[in-house]
Amino acid sequence: MSRRALRRLRGEQRGQEPLGPSALQFDLRDDDDAEEEGPKRGPGGRRPGCAGKEGVRVNNRFELINIEDLEDDPVVNGERSDCARADAVAPRGNAGARMDGDVASAAPPEQSNASGKLRKKKKKQKNKKNSTGETSENGLEDIDRILERIEDGGLSHPGPAPLSSRKHVLYVEHRHLNPDTELKRYFGARAVLGEQRPRQRQRVYPKCTWLTTPKSTWPRYSKPGLSMRLLESKKGLSCFAFEHSEEYQQAQHKFLVAVESMEPNNIVVLLQTSPYHVDSLLQLSDACRFQEDQEMARDLIERALYSMECAFHPLFSLTSGTCRLDYRRPENRSFYLALYKQMSFLEKRGCPRTALEYCKLILSLEPDEDPLCMLLLVDHLALRARNYEYLIRLFQEWEGHRNLSQLPNFAFSVPLAYFLLSQQTDLSEQELSSAREKASLLIRQALTMFPAVLLPLLEYCSVRPDATVAGHGFFGPNAEVSQPPALSQLVSLYLGRSHFLWKEPATMSWLEENVREVLQAVDAGDPAVEACESRRKVLYQRAPRNIHRHVILSEIKEAVAALPPDVTTQSVMGFDPLPPLDTIYSYVRPERISPVSRGNTIALFFRSLLPNYTAEVPSPSSAPPVAAGGEAGGRRAGGSQPQPRPEPADAGRAGHDGELPPQRPGGAAPGGRR
Repeated sequence: MSRRALRRLRGEQRGQEPLGPSALQFDLRDDDDAEEEGPKRGPGGRRPGCAGKEGVRVNNRFELINIEDLEDDPVVNGERSDCARADAVAPRGNAGARMDGDVASAAPPEQSNASGKLRKKKKKQKNKKNSTGETSENGLEDIDRILERIEDGGLSHPGPAPLSSRKHVLYVEHRHLNPDTELKRYFGARAVLGEQRPRQRQRVYPKCTWLTTPKSTWPRYSKPGLSMRLLESKKGLSCFAFEHSEEYQQAQHKFLVAVESMEPNNIVVLLQTSPYHVDSLLQLSDACRFQEDQEMARDLIERALYSMECAFHPLFSLTSGTCRLDYRRPENRSFYLALYKQMSFLEKRGCPRTALEYCKLILSLEPDEDPLCMLLLVDHLALRARNYEYLIRLFQEWEGHRNLSQLPNFAFSVPLAYFLLSQQTDLSEQELSSAREKASLLIRQALTMFPAVLLPLLEYCSVRPDATVAGHGFFGPNAEVSQPPALSQLVSLYLGRSHFLWKEPATMSWLEENVREVLQAVDAGDPAVEACESRRKVLYQRAPRNIHRHVILSEIKEAVAALPPDVTTQSVMGFDPLPPLDTIYSYVRPERISPVSRGNTIALFFRSLLPNYTAEVPSPSSAPPVAAGGEAGGRRAGGSQPQPRPEPADAGRAGHDGELPPQRPGGAAPGGRR
């Protein structure tokens, strides 16, 4: 006979047994065992006392507080049910004993329903865990959609956001810095993240990073001596700067010697001792890229970004748009160049949306000076990513103070964005017609301002121009010859990069219609034609240094061929192309006496055979002293070329990198500040 039946025969109630050695023990039984034994019901078929869990036998009622299953009781309006609280706090003894009949008559229907729901709670939890596991594997795309809705302004804000709550035009989103986010939209989460997570869990890294994902094949990370400090904070902006420790400075000096030797193996040897030296990683990445080893080149760039991100200041933010890095400091240039090279790899990989986010990040680090001239690239990436609204918004907000319409890339890309927006079917008829009219107006202005773009663009697209257009003096070969050299450089850069965006038949037919209207206006003697011609002669006399730097980094053959001779004759280093003339140096590279300068014939012979050969270094007493300011012919740590004496850090800058940009009659230079 079971213990429960024996207790019924004796007329004893549960909770009145004398305390014994096992009085404070309880046992848990599965639902199946409880159902086999049968539930105890009072009159009316209800369970007595609205007991919480099936199969829980407790002599001391206060022990229920420590049972984890009690936390799973139903919660109504932030509080537990009355029956759960009563079972948890009822005292033991005659005063706390409850008769089956009393409880059955006093129990409301809601309590009986709640107790009925608790019977199969364990089975439901098991099913819930299984369904959650399936959701975690198959619902990664749903998680991305939820994150998008949260970042766009919350889950419960239907309709367009007000203008006051719109994000900054250079706002950077963390999730778009990861190319896997974009690739999952094309190929699905399972194809992209198939076996990545188990591999990542095998190794522990010092911190979570946004720009790159550490790989198990990389050397073990140890701080290379790279850090970041806060220079100043004013007017809501924070200026930061990277710093090199003494150990890192020694590695930097060895790197400059390895670069001068023109031997990539010397950089490989340096990376064996300093595996996270940033400039060595950048330079070796270029060498691998020239040898068609794209995978290794990209891996080295990611390792450089990881090294610099681990050195971030706690207050440095990638997304706020209020953090600044001065490009005049050589320590900061490595971060700019690493971001640019990573952006180029992402674009070639087929991730234009991620590349656009990197472009915005580079532009936000110093938007006024724009040392890498990202304004010549942001329109191309926005069109490739089909983010037409962002390009239009950037043009509308910055046209007033940056004169973006005076840059050929913006002059042609913005009307193209309007036209492609008018081709979408999810807009109303009024919006489509308005976008089409705006596109036609802007493309006519662009053709009037830059007539030398038309014929080369048609040639790139393999389209034969009409005889009327080809023979007209306004669009003919004379237009390309008569334009200033700086303008020819900008046009070559735009056509070499974005010509394939115009190859669609619908785009070509729309362009043909507007070309005919421009020709009619030219034949009618429109005064806007003469005004544009006078502006071309004034504005584009000489391109600033940041545009030359951008052309060198872009590696577009047509644009590089249009560089002036004073730029092409300089020695350009991949880790620091065209350094600013007003560079701010934080430490000095020690002087290295070359045997070539001593005129030793034997040393010259050995150096011709072995580029790394150096003669014996004379005693320190015979070496010329190096002044505190870096004089006596010593070379700076920022580059391999001798630099002029630096100006004070607070000295004002003239235009872009020390050069005066061409001014328009209205005041501001194209793409620059007023």
